[in-house]
Amino acid sequence: MQSLITRFLDRLASSPAVCVRVLATRGSVPRDTGAWMAVFADSTVGTIGGGRLELDAIAHAQALFADPNAAREQRYALGPSLGQCCGGHVTLGFEPVHAQDIARLRQALQAGHQPVALFGGGHVGHALVQVFAYLPLDVHWIDSRDAPFPATVPANVRCEHSQPVHGAVATLAPGARVLIMSFSHAEDLDIVAACLLRQRARADLPFIGLIGSKTKWATFRQRLEARGFSAQELAHITSPIGMPGLRDKRPEVIALSVAAQLMSLTDGPAL
Repeated sequence: MQSLITRFLDRLASSPAVCVRVLATRGSVPRDTGAWMAVFADSTVGTIGGGRLELDAIAHAQALFADPNAAREQRYALGPSLGQCCGGHVTLGFEPVHAQDIARLRQALQAGHQPVALFGGGHVGHALVQVFAYLPLDVHWIDSRDAPFPATVPANVRCEHSQPVHGAVATLAPGARVLIMSFSHAEDLDIVAACLLRQRARADLPFIGLIGSKTKWATFRQRLEARGFSAQELAHITSPIGMPGLRDKRPEVIALSVAAQLMSLTDGPAL
């Protein structure tokens, strides 16, 4: 599975395109600043929100193939000019790009991706990385077992075997959102404790989420208190993870719920 960025840049290696980006917005609009779409002569990758705005943007981008002097910036009043009910204003930038632009574009489009640390290569972990493939995230997937990972993973996922597994906490990217769902409750407890120690020292893990039941967290809480963690420190742990009220325990549904919760806390660039 390829991320949108990878799909775009792989195609760009052999075909020119126009990169369309949302430069500015005002009022109610389909996508926020930073959203992008790549327009090739015969197809597109990504989206700036669909509807009439996107159709007009595609037409203008394709006109640039024939007329390189066409406008590189367009402002759209969504209600008066396009008949879209959102009624806001969007400014789009149009940039013709070629194979020699790949390195620059990769850096620009990936800038601001939020780091996520996923501990556990079980059923929910596998389902999560498939969802994360489409999101503006850089995923560090960690497990203590020798072969929990699939042969291929999405382009935004990096796998690591770590023994002991909580030893990887020290190497996590600053600002990482941490999801803990290993095969072992003992490992989960050690990972949580390592994250809390790092948070105590550096305060750079904005979200630490633990999969499981309220009963599991009550047990963990007692054990972590016995290790010297304060109530204020333990309040930084979110457990159970996922959107509240969801009762379906299928891994795919849990993965969607956890991803939705994570994105509600994440201010990454739009894709």
